[in-house]
Amino acid sequence: MGLNFSYGHALADSDSVSLVRSAVDLGVTFFDTAEIYGPLTNEEIVGEALRGVRDQVVIATKFGLAIDPETKANTGLNSRPENIRRATEGSLKRLGIEAIDLLYQHRVDLNVPIEDVAGTVRDLIAEGKVKHFGMSEPSADPRRGRPLPAAA
Repeated sequence: MGLNFSYGHALADSDSVSLVRSAVDLGVTFFDTAEIYGPLTNEEIVGEALRGVRDQVVIATKFGLAIDPETKANTGLNSRPENIRRATEGSLKRLGIEAIDLLYQHRVDLNVPIEDVAGTVRDLIAEGKVKHFGMSEPSADPRRGRPLPAAA
């Protein structure tokens, strides 16, 4: 995420690619990104950096945010099945891979039943586009999409 998005700075793409490749050389095998990082451009950097070493690494990416195609702005949550498919196809293309090792929901979307979310990812797994499914920041509280705060 911090390669070219967030934290108040961005590395040049070439520096980002070199950094990721150096990480592989040092033994790092798990790389996590998301369509919202950039937005959209972080997956391209990660994909470029991991070409040629795909068989040595695990690539994870996330879906579930609504990204305006014109402005690239995050306009909220969207885990509707059609958006999951759109996000997955886009991620596969940007990463330059045939299957995502771990696809997970970035934030719980309380407007979409988890059965619809999981069912869509199950279908993507059956199609060979995704290997594993996960969730990022789910909550034990069914009314919330983020984790409960720690007790004071």
